[in-house]
Amino acid sequence: MHAAGSLKMGSSGANWVFLVLAVSLVVSASATSDDDELMIGGLNITYSCKKSNGSTVLDKELIEVALNLEYLEAEYFLWGSVGYGLDVEAKYLVDGGPPPIGVQKANLNPYYKDIFYQFGLQEVGHIRAIKALLDYRPHCAFPRTLLDLSKKNWAHTMDEAFLATFGHKLNPPFDPYRNSLNYLISTYTIPYVGLTGYVGSNPLLTGYNSKRLVAGLLAVESGQDAVIRTEMYRMKDKIVPPYKYTVANFSNAISNLRNNLSHALVDEGLVVPKYLGAEMKVTGNILAGDNNSVAYARTAQQVLETVYGTGNASKPGGFFPKGAQGVIAASYLDPDDY
Repeated sequence: MHAAGSLKMGSSGANWVFLVLAVSLVVSASATSDDDELMIGGLNITYSCKKSNGSTVLDKELIEVALNLEYLEAEYFLWGSVGYGLDVEAKYLVDGGPPPIGVQKANLNPYYKDIFYQFGLQEVGHIRAIKALLDYRPHCAFPRTLLDLSKKNWAHTMDEAFLATFGHKLNPPFDPYRNSLNYLISTYTIPYVGLTGYVGSNPLLTGYNSKRLVAGLLAVESGQDAVIRTEMYRMKDKIVPPYKYTVANFSNAISNLRNNLSHALVDEGLVVPKYLGAEMKVTGNILAGDNNSVAYARTAQQVLETVYGTGNASKPGGFFPKGAQGVIAASYLDPDDY
């Protein structure tokens, strides 16, 4: 499987046929219908896609990566804002997948509750649109992925970020559900990875419907990220109690961690050295972009490395304790671990 995992995104059609066959040989036959046993992620089902809806097999395999992140965003935004997720808001999109671990309602003021409930509902639409294009259930359009959105996992993520930038963990552990500011900071970690993944996958798509879908998803994910960054930039110098660090410090720590996990400069915080600012004239960085202020791109592998929190697409963890789903994600995983 590691040989299959080493195939690059630009592989020929023949190589991708080989990849699909290789994954089919090692993954289990299908997911059980018992919700108590169903631990969707990684190699629980035989992932496969077929050409349809004006989309190639490769188009669909790339979009499968995004479906994992859309599940994550939907559950986190819905639960954080209103205290329930897809099982209440859109159960038909769950397809028997397990509920997220440790997620809960955040202590949000009315303003942020409104914003993030809107975001959560937008993610419901994204999942529906993706599944309509993928078409082939439960394989290509797979059930909800197992997610870990617990306070413990969030605290670990923030500790890794602060270790990478400031050399020590946060004390007390970070709790995203504690208040509006903490939750806002936590959301900084999510839509941006997805939007860079869409930027990275877009040049590889060939079908009209796939290109149209990804362009539309990218537009809204970028908008969500812009709202989050703008809200945080407005408070960039505010100290985040009970810590001694500012909102900008948090953004830079998270971005540094994600750069480390992606093994590339594809992420920037709210305040940067002038050489990274727009036209090298400013340190304020309300939107992230390269030296032409064009959005950075992540490959599918880099997306997985980042959301796993391990820097390795073969080692699940972080928000995806059993791994992400789909042909590309499964190609990196070792079946002996499942």
